[in-house]
Amino acid sequence: MPWLWPLVLLGWSSAAGLAIVVLLLELQLGRAPRLRSDSTAEAAAVGSEATFLRLVIPAYNEADNIADCVAAVLASRDPGIPWQLVVVDDGSTDGTAALAHQALAVAEGPSDRLLLPAGSRPAGERWCGKNWPASRAAALPWPEGDPARQYLLFIDADLRLGSDALASALLEATTHASDLLSLAPRLQCSCLAEWLVQPIVATLLGLGFPMERSNDPDDPTAFAAGPFMLFRRSAYEAIGGHGAVAEEVVEDLALARRVKQAGLRLRYLLGVDLVDLQMYRSFAALWEGWTKNWFLGLDRSWFKAIGSAAVVLLLFTAPWLLLALALVLREKALLPPALGGIGLLVLLRLWSRWRFGTPLRYWWLSGLGGLLIAAIVPASIWKTSTGRGWTWRGRPLA
Repeated sequence: MPWLWPLVLLGWSSAAGLAIVVLLLELQLGRAPRLRSDSTAEAAAVGSEATFLRLVIPAYNEADNIADCVAAVLASRDPGIPWQLVVVDDGSTDGTAALAHQALAVAEGPSDRLLLPAGSRPAGERWCGKNWPASRAAALPWPEGDPARQYLLFIDADLRLGSDALASALLEATTHASDLLSLAPRLQCSCLAEWLVQPIVATLLGLGFPMERSNDPDDPTAFAAGPFMLFRRSAYEAIGGHGAVAEEVVEDLALARRVKQAGLRLRYLLGVDLVDLQMYRSFAALWEGWTKNWFLGLDRSWFKAIGSAAVVLLLFTAPWLLLALALVLREKALLPPALGGIGLLVLLRLWSRWRFGTPLRYWWLSGLGGLLIAAIVPASIWKTSTGRGWTWRGRPLA
């Protein structure tokens, strides 16, 4: 039949693509630098280079997250220098401020802790997302000392620090003279929508933003993970801080690019051993989040956006569709490429479990995940381009 062999070719193309993906992931991520727990490090090793740390949690309607996030921070091992915890409530309407106040009241952790209301954004200025509360915390008075030896860490409320994460990250930053240290967290999934989408997204991010290139000062590639960004204070101020990217929705990419453009040292590491991130708790939250970010994360490029959807469909959905066609139409020629592709999808998830501890849960629904991402892409293009329905936690971004 004339239509059969193009489908067979499509199937083998999908299988070949998946084989290349697994190989590239092992080369780029399997051997990528990791931040590991360094519980034996002497506090003086940090103190000799750093004198103060301010940890900031910008929060807007984070009632589901803020208490656990603050508790994890307060349970952190002492980094060996004076440090301060600042939670900035950005006008939440769901009780975030009260929950943060209660969480901050426990005895553990630094004595210097603060719940700061972000206040209204300046009239006539456009501040997107967490840029405003982050800038408010950065503008608080600093202790006397050299700004090059003071550090500013921004984490998201949906991030959970391991007990050694804070001290290990600070030691890493001072040891390698990093002006911005960012960590790729371990993605945690709870709802079905996350299991469909997040493993695929992690694969795309690993391929699309190679750590080796981001860490190369001579390569313009720059990437940082917004949930964990540790700045040297002098570098943060030199690039203008969050105020310089006030209108940016994907501010982490913008800040990382400014760091590199200024000739400062960007360091991006795997943090999967020490920090965990659960981004979305429902399909609605996932849809709002990825339709907000997808098109912007690809530089508003229609070619990149549509191309990403096509690649996802080819790699993650095509094998399952071919298997269904082979069974319904009883076409044996479709079985080898379909089963080959599905076998490689299993190999991809096994690799992820081996390297990062990602469970194999719902791996057989990857085809649906590809379809969902293919729907997210045009929705993201439309929302970003028109401003209609372009929101985060219900707050308009247009």
